[in-house]
Amino acid sequence: MAEAKHGDTVRVHYTGKLEDGTVFDSSGDRGPMEFTIGKGQIIPGFEEAVVGMSPGESKTATIPVDKAYGPHREEMVVTVDRKEFPEDVKPEINQQLQLRLTDGRTIVVMVTDISELSVTIDANHPLAGKDLTFEIQLTEIV
Repeated sequence: MAEAKHGDTVRVHYTGKLEDGTVFDSSGDRGPMEFTIGKGQIIPGFEEAVVGMSPGESKTATIPVDKAYGPHREEMVVTVDRKEFPEDVKPEINQQLQLRLTDGRTIVVMVTDISELSVTIDANHPLAGKDLTFEIQLTEIV
């Protein structure tokens, strides 16, 4: 039977969980996810887990921080003066905002703290700094 290898386009069903068992994502309600192994379309540890799997095979893979979204970087947490926010933006804890950088790129940040004078925003990926566990089923090699 064929095994998934670099360069193959595959379809997988998956459920992603944190160390405490909390589910953070699942393909169950969307249908299988399709990606090409080796193209960097998904986190490296997930790609590595699929290599060698055959269609119909299932496995559980624990992906360490360095093969997932990387460490949580404190330099990506910034406290901003509230006066820098547009008047029509009322920040709330856990609110996601899009910021345009000076080079024209747009990034998503999360509001993590609010005071009368300032707002703390975090540009880390929400799963940065976490080991992830995925239940993976390879449905097909396309």
